[in-house]
Amino acid sequence: MSRSPVNAATTLVAAVAILAAPGVAQAQAQDPAPPQAPGVAPRVPPAPASPERRAEMQRADALTRSVFWRGELETNPADVEAALNLADALIALGQAEQAAAVADAALLALPNHRDLLLMAGRAHIARGQAFYGVASLERARDLEPSDWRAWSLLGVAYQQVRRSADAEAAWAQGLVLAPDNPTLLANVAMARLTAGDPVEAEALLRRAVAQPGAGLKVSQNLALVLGLQGKTGEAEQLLRRNLPPDQADANLAWLRAQTGATGPQRPRTWDSLQGG
Repeated sequence: MSRSPVNAATTLVAAVAILAAPGVAQAQAQDPAPPQAPGVAPRVPPAPASPERRAEMQRADALTRSVFWRGELETNPADVEAALNLADALIALGQAEQAAAVADAALLALPNHRDLLLMAGRAHIARGQAFYGVASLERARDLEPSDWRAWSLLGVAYQQVRRSADAEAAWAQGLVLAPDNPTLLANVAMARLTAGDPVEAEALLRRAVAQPGAGLKVSQNLALVLGLQGKTGEAEQLLRRNLPPDQADANLAWLRAQTGATGPQRPRTWDSLQGG
């Protein structure tokens, strides 16, 4: 086992202080510490939140989570759990630039931490600059080739930087590892839709929504694919089942604008699909 990041950081700070100001360090070593003023309690560093409190925060909304985990990270800058959760909350809030900065900063101390590598890649994808996350994702893949998450995110990153063949290969390997993973199936489906194959995209998304771990985004993607093929009745059912009325109305209006009187339209780019 390697030395913990906390001890390593402490050692580094101490070394920098001695190298930067040897005279000051020597004087401090010779002079006794000033006496504590009577009646004044010594300052105690804040303690991290309890495991119970941290677990409770996992169920909170994104804004609440971002405030909580930022505080935890300020308490202990080497807290990997805090860095990961803060970056996740920032992505959910649409603040992907900040999320990428948090993940990249944490990687300076732990460059081979797989979850941090994956989070950095995900954040750069979310901010529309996947090129800067590819190296982190490839490193995560190389550290643990059996982790489907690295392959899935790599596929999205490659697709965003127009490396379509590499994206297909990454997703194919991911599906070997996790054949029924709804995230992987949905990623491949949206790539098929972008390439002009809505029928295959629909088949993949139907398979994805049938999986226990499928989330709301997968169902919304299926509604998108159905709507773009003119199957607005089923698309509306899905949207109204999963969204508040005003959001469902907005999505339906967008779908009708895309199909119009000339029939289904092919989405122009992968980014246009991911931006909604």
